[in-house]
Amino acid sequence: MTLAIVRVPVLADNYAWLIHDPASGETVAVDPGEAAPVQAEAAARGWTIGQVWTTHWHPDHTGGNAALQAQGARIIGLAAEADKIRTLDATVGEGDRVRIGAVEAAVWHVPGHTAGHIAFHIEAADAIFTGDTLFALGCGRLFEGTPAEMFANMQRYATLPGATQVYCGHEYTESNGRFALTVEPDNAALVARMATVTAQRAAGEATVPTTIGVERATNPFLRAADAEAFATMRAAKDSFRG
Repeated sequence: MTLAIVRVPVLADNYAWLIHDPASGETVAVDPGEAAPVQAEAAARGWTIGQVWTTHWHPDHTGGNAALQAQGARIIGLAAEADKIRTLDATVGEGDRVRIGAVEAAVWHVPGHTAGHIAFHIEAADAIFTGDTLFALGCGRLFEGTPAEMFANMQRYATLPGATQVYCGHEYTESNGRFALTVEPDNAALVARMATVTAQRAAGEATVPTTIGVERATNPFLRAADAEAFATMRAAKDSFRG
């Protein structure tokens, strides 16, 4: 089984994702913050977007929903956020499964950034779409949840196989890494990774997707010992200006 997964830069620093199943010809857009770039990328590949999977209600992840819906896409998101995502055609929750062709993705409820945030785990493709929860070298801000909730999410992500590809919603890696180095300045894997990230960004290259294995080795939020340590770290990141 082979899915094609394509990164689509949108807005200032967001990523939407296109998932295409060659066997069925079906295409899903994940978190289209704006429609035009996502539509253009799909059209260039001869793909028709039939579904949108929405991780959370923030406008930079849902701004393109209505336009894609008008072209026939079915919008899927968490029932608890239906009042904030008015375009939803179908709602899902923890433990439900969505499908592209014959390939299933498990829905994870991962609250914290928003109360109803979800992730989509395609086990057969070693892929997870984490929205604004797990980032490369970081994690999302806590707008509607608690450090304990986000710490539990990080622990859950950490149980995935190391080869699992992490498709997150923003290009925050370089700034996340600068903070990470203040937490673990002697982490040789982190130091080496940041050298690579800095070079990639200087060349205008993307730094995601990442993998669970790389994050376990270098992301301090995935490595936090307990919820209290996580909370202290998240508070420090919120005020970090490096």
